[in-house]
Amino acid sequence: MTTRDVGAQTVVEVAGEIDVSTADVLRDRLTELLDRDRTDLVIDLREVRFMDSTGLGLLVGTLKKVRLAGGRLQLVIDSERLLKVFRITALLQVFTVHETVEAALGD
Repeated sequence: MTTRDVGAQTVVEVAGEIDVSTADVLRDRLTELLDRDRTDLVIDLREVRFMDSTGLGLLVGTLKKVRLAGGRLQLVIDSERLLKVFRITALLQVFTVHETVEAALGD
């Protein structure tokens, strides 16, 4: 996982798996960003191969925290497999999803 600031936005690039054994690392990093008032987040999930319900729950919880802080959270997903998970769980109606980081940064 890497992070970089682009103006007021912070891009969080995640790779690998987001599941019960790895979610704490991502949760800690996102909490650290929110504690530093970095509340305009773009989470790039293009390199994520697998995400379970723990990962989905983490993203929903982070979205709630970001909104309470007056910020916004956008996701970058270009994998039909991962999009299907968000579609089945109706989370595509909850999150703003883009195909590229550039599109999210321009939104």
